[in-house]
Amino acid sequence: MLKGRKVGVIGGGKMGGALIAGIISRGMVGAADLTVADKDEKRREELAKAYGVRVTADNRDAVRGAELVILSVKPQNMADVLSELAAEAVPAALFISIAAGIETAFIEERLGAGVRVVRVMPNLPALIGEGAAALAPGAFSTDADRELTRQIFTAVGIAVEVKETLMDAVTGLSGSGPGYAFLIIEALVDAGVRMGLTGDVALKLSAQSLLGAARLCLRGEKPPAELRDMVTSPGGTTLAGLKVLEEGRLRATLIAAVEAATRRSAELGGRKQAVFPVAF
Repeated sequence: MLKGRKVGVIGGGKMGGALIAGIISRGMVGAADLTVADKDEKRREELAKAYGVRVTADNRDAVRGAELVILSVKPQNMADVLSELAAEAVPAALFISIAAGIETAFIEERLGAGVRVVRVMPNLPALIGEGAAALAPGAFSTDADRELTRQIFTAVGIAVEVKETLMDAVTGLSGSGPGYAFLIIEALVDAGVRMGLTGDVALKLSAQSLLGAARLCLRGEKPPAELRDMVTSPGGTTLAGLKVLEEGRLRATLIAAVEAATRRSAELGGRKQAVFPVAF
């Protein structure tokens, strides 16, 4: 769906770079048809060398003539970037935003009436093709826009569609989720070393254990609670460990972490409060 179409990417950081790698490696767009704008000269050189794409320091240059524009900028910079792009963007272009907390209406208002926008919250594992993304269509986006967006993000992981009112929750859960997972792995490694394992062995065992558990969950054959029961024998080692985790309120702490991150997402978007459909 992108063949022969011009694509502009505003912001060539980690996530922007992951998307560029994904859509080019999957043959969705040719390198010659993709222009990346980034203020960092070194980063521009890296992207040009790695993917053969055209690079520029000028945001307006990147969107000039583009039919698809990916906005991969920090939330606090979005208003300034949109003011730059408004005069140059093709009226019929689709804008995909991955800026945390920024609503589609914010972009629509600044780029002009009827602009097509899809908001997406990806996460860091997109760097290795294992990302989790949620997309929310704007007021003027079409079914084809949503399908194209889904294809782009399934090129670097999985993608689901949600209502935009739930995007702060997505940010708090999967957007920030890898950070929680890294902390858990770090703690497991420390525990393994404390019990006598070497650091590299503890890391491999800890990370693979979480990876394997996650893949079992994604198969969808059994819910997480049932899978947990499968490894929890009466009076056994897993039960002893789980007892400590429950006493330490791990479950409640993770829920609180997601809630805090969700509220922060709302703040970044200029909203006083995130939407919680179900009261805690």
